Amino acid sequence: MLRFIFRILGLFLLAGAFAALVIDGTRSIAGGGLLLTPLGKTISWFAPDALKNPQGLLEGRIPFLWDPVMVRLLLLPTWLVVGSLGTLIMALTRKRRPRIGFSSR
Repeated sequence: MLRFIFRILGLFLLAGAFAALVIDGTRSIAGGGLLLTPLGKTISWFAPDALKNPQGLLEGRIPFLWDPVMVRLLLLPTWLVVGSLGTLIMALTRKRRPRIGFSSR
């Protein structure tokens, strides 16, 4: 049951990544150049109060993660981050293939 829930979550993330890719592609065609939406901007669209002071929130608890990890993650395109997370969840929750040549007893 838990595997099923995570598979559904992975599929929703992959669908969201595809939608973000289509939106970025449409904006790029209309703008005449490559326009990518960073993850930080997408988060601020969905939850405006979430990124008011994320640095202060993380630096107090885990200071080593802010600059090398979170800043770069928030600057990556949304479709790349969401798609990678969805692909990772889908890969981790797939059923294992039966081993050939070994007894199942």
